[in-house]
Amino acid sequence: MNDDPTAAATAQAAAPTATTSKRRRGLMGLGGVAILGGVVYGGYWFLSARHYQSTDDAYVDGDLVQITSEVPGTVISLTADDTQDVRREQILLELDPADAQIAMSNADARLAGAVREVRARFATAEQLRAQIGEREIQLKRAQDDYGRRSNLLLDGAVSSEELSHTQDNIAQIRASLIEAREQLKATTVQIDGTSVETHPQVLAAEAAVRDAALALRRTQISAPLAGVVARRSVQVGQRVAPGTPLMAVVPLDDVWVDANFKEVQLKDMRVGQPVEVRSDVYGRSVKYHGKLVGLSAGSGSAFALLPAQNASGNWIKIVQRVPVRIALDPRELKSHPLRVGLSTTVSVDIRDTSGALIATQVRSEPIPVQASLGNDPGVEARIAHILAANRGAHAAGTIAAR
Repeated sequence: MNDDPTAAATAQAAAPTATTSKRRRGLMGLGGVAILGGVVYGGYWFLSARHYQSTDDAYVDGDLVQITSEVPGTVISLTADDTQDVRREQILLELDPADAQIAMSNADARLAGAVREVRARFATAEQLRAQIGEREIQLKRAQDDYGRRSNLLLDGAVSSEELSHTQDNIAQIRASLIEAREQLKATTVQIDGTSVETHPQVLAAEAAVRDAALALRRTQISAPLAGVVARRSVQVGQRVAPGTPLMAVVPLDDVWVDANFKEVQLKDMRVGQPVEVRSDVYGRSVKYHGKLVGLSAGSGSAFALLPAQNASGNWIKIVQRVPVRIALDPRELKSHPLRVGLSTTVSVDIRDTSGALIATQVRSEPIPVQASLGNDPGVEARIAHILAANRGAHAAGTIAAR
């Protein structure tokens, strides 16, 4: 077989050229794809992405309402435990009420005694007025007798000794009258301008009854708001002191998200901007809608237990993060409850920059006010009954100064 040397040389020269051309086309295609991807991403960034700021450094937060005792006592009943859902005003635990009941009985007795003592002072004032009137009459009679006897002294009808006794009687009655008037002044000072019901001593005794009733009611500790019990540390039989943390109640229907954005992301953030939140516990299938309600007054490091002091030693710039609070839709929270501390991913729509930079009101609905234990109609009825039972059929009226 005869081989053509020229054809072989031509084939060998054409092989590298074909490989180079194929590589060139591949690189051009790859470059085209990169350029197309850059154009697509640029368009996406220009039309959409640049209007959002997102972070995954975000966590669910909420109120941790501490349950403490306001009076000392021994726990005799425990009706709530960790993870339990409780409603507002539900009894959580009960302290031994024996001491408070004894104090209540003592307060009732002191109020009854105060009413009777004040009544006695009013009666004493009336008695002293009667004595003063009687002694004024006696003094006038003695003075008239002295006048008649002094006219008869010159005629010898009355002895000088008898006239001297009459003078002594006048002096004695006058001294007794002065004493009665001073006693009336002292008594009037204690009751002047008051009645049995408005006397300070009775009012103080009424306050003691209310205080004792309040202490008795405080032996039953109830939930100040609805939520889930957490961090229970109290046990039955434990002696607790006022202010000791016993458990906590977390209202899961009013949690929020604290998202820690970099300082370079805060330029266009404003109060009221819409936010989308996804939680790791539910994945991307569940999306929460909320709004930005406030930006923290400082970065996380500024409020740390040991804040960094850049003026000491070498300094390295670190991008700071600022907590941003995000309120969530209560209806979505009810459908998919969140727990405090869960991780979330947050995206803020920053297109509308007309909102405020500093929030004036973070909560749209304030935390419900705990019902006051004061002004109890039952206690007021108890006080009125004690007053009626001890002031007599005819209560003394207001005593004017005389």
